[in-house]
Formats: sequence, C-alpha cells, structure tokens
Amino acid sequence: MKVLLLNGSPHKNKCTFTALSIVADQLQANGIDTEIVHIAAKPVRGCSGCGSCRKNDKKRCIYLDGGVNEVIDKLESADGLIVGSPVYYASPNGTVLSFLDRMFYAGGSYMSNKPAAAVVSARRAGTTASLDAINKYFTINRMPIVSSNYWNMVHGSTAEDVLKDEEGCQTMRILADQMAWMLKCIEAGKQAGIEVPAGEPKIATNFIR
Repeated sequence: MKVLLLNGSPHKNKCTFTALSIVADQLQANGIDTEIVHIAAKPVRGCSGCGSCRKNDKKRCIYLDGGVNEVIDKLESADGLIVGSPVYYASPNGTVLSFLDRMFYAGGSYMSNKPAAAVVSARRAGTTASLDAINKYFTINRMPIVSSNYWNMVHGSTAEDVLKDEEGCQTMRILADQMAWMLKCIEAGKQAGIEVPAGEPKIATNFIR
C-alpha cells in the first residue's frame, strides 16, 4: 500500500514539507510506502473548463505545465492521498488550488473511495479555513477523510519552529496512524469480498426554473 503526499509550498523543505515528512515517517513505521511530490516549484495555470480531459480515455489535462498529469499517473496506483499547503491570506496557496482544480477535474475517477487528508501550516491563523477548502475536493469525490486528534495543522515560521510545535507534530503522527489503519481496514474488506460502492450516474441540476 502506498500514500502519495503533495507538498504545495513553493519553499521545498520548509514548514509544510516538515509536517508531511512527519506523516510520511509514521506511515512507513506502519508498513505503508510513501512518496512526497513537490507540486509548487513553478506557477500552475488554473483550469480553463475546456472539458478536453473528459474527451480522452486517459483522463489527463490538455495543458502540460505544472506536472498535473504526472501526479494523476501516480494516483492511479496510490491507495491514499495527503495534500499539504501553507496558508496564504487564510486560504491554501493559489498554486495548490489551481493544481487541485485540474487534477480532480481530469483525474478524479482515479481517486474515488481512496482515503485522503489535508495538512496545513501557518505562522498563526487561517488554518481551519484552508483545511476546509482542501477537504471540499475530497468530499465531492467520495474520498473518506482521515482525521487525527486535532485539526491537521502545524504552526511556525521555520521548519525548526514546526518541530517545536509538539501538539502539531503529534497531530501529524496520529493522522498517519489513522491513515494506515483505514488503508488496512479497506484492504481487509476487499479480501473479505466487500467491494466499494458502485455509485450512481451523476445527476447535475441548476437553480434556473
């Protein structure tokens, strides 16, 4: 089993990466493989709503910038997903939102029913709003959200500050334990013959009468 962790900070080895690394280390201690992918090295264009990704069999974005399709490739075989982001103006990093817009619109079918979690880092505030924004991607795609003993956040201005946030670090470790437990439960269910829900064809309505 493997969990893919997306680092949405433009600062590759800073606060968000530190939090994700704690999660990854604890997942590995539980026998779960991990991979951290840095998705914010360069600006990522937003989704244009062109719909081209829905017209090709591979379900990939027509735009090739930002590594979106490469991550979708990895998500095909991953069993769980964790998205990490710093807090910018009480919201996830704009690059993260653009990346997730395109990733979920094009490749959402590869993520349905896979456990997921959001992790955010901030100097001070805006964390719960940022968690809520990321979690919405999961809940629209039938992904069970993995929780911890507190909201999945760490605080600090540097990686060293994050490591001093004892409660935040514990939250990351327990999040990893919960993710590992859920993945093992899902695998045990499959072995017992319990399949994921088949779902229904999407009904899309609007508010115009």
